[in-house]
Amino acid sequence: MQSLSWYVTRLGRMSAAEVAHRFRQVIRSTHERLARTYDTPVPAPRSLHSSASFVHTPAGIDARPYVEAANRVLAGRYTIFHLEEVELGHPPRWNRDPLTGRDAPLLPASSLDYRDERLVGNIKYLWEPNRHLHLPTLAQAYVLTGERVYVDALRVHVDSWIDSCPPGRGPNWASPLELGIRLINWSITWQLIGGANSALFGDAEGRAFRDRWLASIFRHVRWIVGKLSRFSSANNHLIGESAGVYIASLTWGCWPQMHSWGRMCKDILEREALIQNWEDGGNKEQAFSYQQFVLDFLLLAGLAARAASDDFADSYWERIERMMEFIAAMMDSAENVPMVGDADDGYVVRLAPHDGPARDDSRATATRLRPTVSSNYRSLLATGALLFDRADFARKVGQLDDKTRWLLPPKRVVEFERLGSARAPVAARRAFPQSGYYILGSDFDTPEEVWMLVDAGPLGYLSLAAHGHADALSIVLHIGGEEVLVDPGTYAYHTEPEWRRYFRGTRAHNTVSIDGRDQSTQGGNFMWSRHAVARCLHFGAQGSMQRFLGEHDGYSALREPVEHQREIVYDAGRRSFKISDILDGEGTHQVAQHWHFSEHLEPNVQADEISVCTARHRIRLVPVVLPARMNHYRGGMADQGGWVSRRFGHKVPSTTVVWHYTMRARAVLITHIYVEALDSKRSRSES
Repeated sequence: MQSLSWYVTRLGRMSAAEVAHRFRQVIRSTHERLARTYDTPVPAPRSLHSSASFVHTPAGIDARPYVEAANRVLAGRYTIFHLEEVELGHPPRWNRDPLTGRDAPLLPASSLDYRDERLVGNIKYLWEPNRHLHLPTLAQAYVLTGERVYVDALRVHVDSWIDSCPPGRGPNWASPLELGIRLINWSITWQLIGGANSALFGDAEGRAFRDRWLASIFRHVRWIVGKLSRFSSANNHLIGESAGVYIASLTWGCWPQMHSWGRMCKDILEREALIQNWEDGGNKEQAFSYQQFVLDFLLLAGLAARAASDDFADSYWERIERMMEFIAAMMDSAENVPMVGDADDGYVVRLAPHDGPARDDSRATATRLRPTVSSNYRSLLATGALLFDRADFARKVGQLDDKTRWLLPPKRVVEFERLGSARAPVAARRAFPQSGYYILGSDFDTPEEVWMLVDAGPLGYLSLAAHGHADALSIVLHIGGEEVLVDPGTYAYHTEPEWRRYFRGTRAHNTVSIDGRDQSTQGGNFMWSRHAVARCLHFGAQGSMQRFLGEHDGYSALREPVEHQREIVYDAGRRSFKISDILDGEGTHQVAQHWHFSEHLEPNVQADEISVCTARHRIRLVPVVLPARMNHYRGGMADQGGWVSRRFGHKVPSTTVVWHYTMRARAVLITHIYVEALDSKRSRSES
């Protein structure tokens, strides 16, 4: 159970209309539980005709990786976040958390506290296999080989899930978003195996299975429509729920109700695509991982609509293109994307067999393990290149990915090579004033690239700002395609509250903290009770000089308030930054500047300088005024730092350096960052 203070804070983030809505929800859920309305019979389907088929079997694709991935499913082996090759069984125990081994009770879903680890274990790990991202893998192996074993296994999984997860009961009915994702993967699976005419349904037993599956699909849609996320919860969940219902309505238009529910959810998607994403293309959650998550929902719904001759408005597709432009800008020359805001390794679909939690990427300057989310950023840009005829997207990612091959017709896929070889210059955007991100640097998309991201955006979306971090005026620095100063990531959601507080707090970002306080006040794992307001005052360039100036009011709530301005000047000719932290306030305060280095680097920390070497560059951080005290941590406690989390539930030691100062009324802290080329013969150890 949540604490009383959490409920008080949560109530304070609601409008009067939302309070009334929540009260009606409680009454409806109570009636649902007492009257068992979740067991209401399903009407007989009128027709099995599908109006949408947006999945295409690629020409000439190598079946071996798909067969290997499907065979792992047959063997009951899965990778769940950082748990690699974990044995879940065939079929899995659907209500068991693979991390803790705890079985969740089949209580009415509306009264089940899925946040209670004592009751359900870690709900993120339990939900992941129940999204059924692996069912399309089985279907792909079947399509590519014709081997019946894969489609039979698919039937075993769906049948056992329906038996183990009765409607409206247990953890797998507790979040409508999870139902939406499951529906999308069921739709893709249904299309791949041949729809209602699949050989799987060829005999009486198969037809009986088909009818059970259809009944569960109807119950999924009906459940989601009755529990759509609204008001302060209407973030990516509402988009995912609506996408699931809309795609289901096109895949299984077997009932009149399905058509009306689909039409309602299409209207929601068309509206929310514009509401939840800024005009400059950034997602309002202020979390880059959720950018790809939301984009997948919008893209899949759009492809389904086009396949059904029920296309969305031009404004919908224009916003998708702007979101892809945002991703392209946030991607450095080696396709690294900073881990800004929350990330839970959440995916809508996984259509490429190599999309595990991490993989080697030979295109990177140095060998790195790259999380799947990086693959999906690249995939989205490859898909966008073909959808919008964008040569710049094609050149950014360099090659076509398998997910795009399954989603677009072969006749369109062959156009990628033409786009990738086009030489028309494209001026990439470096300023995103609505979402609040700005990029300084030079030699973009080359091995000599200097790339710095500055965050002057809102805390997050709506009154909860659920997935935002207290990172106002923080920076991320990449040199030559290698990460130097990083955003350390997320690590935890519902569990390990001390680490949840740390990774989303100010100390876990390359910015300034005052008196050990966060810029914004955390009110719960997915709630901020006070939001810092950041803004850019100036961003521009003159000759070789680029300048950013921003401020935030995060410390105005202190008993003796302090205003923080940060000015960053980049000299492209000298390849150097001058960062000035200007602190104006009252009284005496303890100031800390935080510098978080990539876990792949080993900084040399001295009293007057931090130096670190990448494969081809030395980067030096030099304070003009020496700090009164300095700490550096590698694998420290939750109140210290020294960690990077690139996978949900997994963190590795890194180096965090903290410079401490005492300010009295006013302080100006200046840091120079110098980027120097290394002789190619010199080793990294010489730093």
